[in-house]
Amino acid sequence: MMKKILVLDIDGTLTNSKKQITEATKQAIWGLMDRGHLVALASGRPTPGMRRYEKELELDKRGGYLLSYNGARVVECISGEVVHQNFLPLQVVPKLYEFAKERGAGLITYDGDIVISAFEPDEYIKLEAGINWLPIRHEPEFVEYVNYDINKCLMTAPGEQAYGYEKELQELFGDIISIYRSEPFFIEIMPKNINKADSLDRVLKGMGMSSEQAVCCGDGYNDISMIKYAKVGVAMGNAQPAVKEAADYIAPTNDEDGLVDVISKFFEE
Repeated sequence: MMKKILVLDIDGTLTNSKKQITEATKQAIWGLMDRGHLVALASGRPTPGMRRYEKELELDKRGGYLLSYNGARVVECISGEVVHQNFLPLQVVPKLYEFAKERGAGLITYDGDIVISAFEPDEYIKLEAGINWLPIRHEPEFVEYVNYDINKCLMTAPGEQAYGYEKELQELFGDIISIYRSEPFFIEIMPKNINKADSLDRVLKGMGMSSEQAVCCGDGYNDISMIKYAKVGVAMGNAQPAVKEAADYIAPTNDEDGLVDVISKFFEE
């Protein structure tokens, strides 16, 4: 049997619309791990926002990896060791702040288990904090405050505006950082060339594995890189149209235990 790795986005993929892992999904994941396969969670979430699901799947006991901040930080679950991380160049933070201020967009980063907001939190920042179970702190002196290593920033705006801001940011800063959306209203601002595929490739090479052994599942724009990278790229039935176009297989939705279908189809004995 060839060992494989199942790589899962969290929101809209591992969890259903209630942000829960169903019992059927949990049992299917445990079953493939019992057969010697591996599991990694890959999300735009900060590391603290992934810990609940790490523990629920018992990855901290069974083994696995967390690729947080879209892969800017990689953690080995049993040891808790950060095996790799990349940081956003701090010289870009003042420019991001001015860009967001001029357009009325939201802007955050993270300080441990706290969401640091440059402005009064908008509905999207409140959503980001809520799904990660993290408190928000408004720091009016955001530029001065952020003088430590950060893995990413997140800019927020309504979908149509965010699409335009994404393109503007790419033109202004695309030579030094990576900019892409994870949701219509979330603009991920990452270290250059950091995405889920790049970090997964680093993890697999460290284990003597390759993309030929990867099954990657997701639903959002920031999942496209790993879906294209994997031997089998899976879009959930609830995925954005662009994600489905990139995929090799379209599974049932996250509310239909789509991952059970994926595991049955691609991790048979």
